Amino acid sequence: FAVNGLTSAYVTQFAPSPVAMFAAFGRKAAPAKAAVPTNATLALYYGPDRRKWLGPFSDRSTPAYLTGELPGDYGWDTAGLGADPVTLAKYQEAELIHARWAMLGTLGCLTPELLSKFGGVQFGEPVWFKAGAQIFSEDGLNYLGQPGLIHAQSILAILACQVILMGAAEAYRAANAAPGGFGEGLDKLHPGEAFDPLGLADDPETFAELKVKEI
Repeated sequence: FAVNGLTSAYVTQFAPSPVAMFAAFGRKAAPAKAAVPTNATLALYYGPDRRKWLGPFSDRSTPAYLTGELPGDYGWDTAGLGADPVTLAKYQEAELIHARWAMLGTLGCLTPELLSKFGGVQFGEPVWFKAGAQIFSEDGLNYLGQPGLIHAQSILAILACQVILMGAAEAYRAANAAPGGFGEGLDKLHPGEAFDPLGLADDPETFAELKVKEI
């Protein structure tokens, strides 16, 4: 079957096994030892003494496999979705990538409307859910309201460009490799180096805190 264009094979790859789902409610596994952060700020988000979803009443409700090593781990997993390490890694990747696209999408939706309303910039149609329909008009769709920038008149051409460009970028990211070895060996979720021109990851402690703020 397919849901919103997603096949069952794609959807079910993120589904935890029945054993993993109920692992948290069966016999207790030996808790893994998590490193205790020396930084007082990081200790609020990482390690065994981090902030948890029920505050001081979280001890008995936190699964043993949630040790505070991942950013955003507040010890809540009543469905046992993270009991299987492989499934947990898939969920972490999907959540982070989708969150980044959501933030970019929000910026792309709000910016044209704000600039049009308060900055006097003309975009043709600034409302995000109406802007795409301009491609079916006689004049087509002009990116940023400028015909000389990108003048789009074919929805099929736009679709082809998106599939090729976005598909290639995601394939390179998932495979952790690109032509010429660019990006090879870097973290798929937080690559750094050439992908960090602002140097946000230069300081490990600051970077660990930014990971929590991002998610």
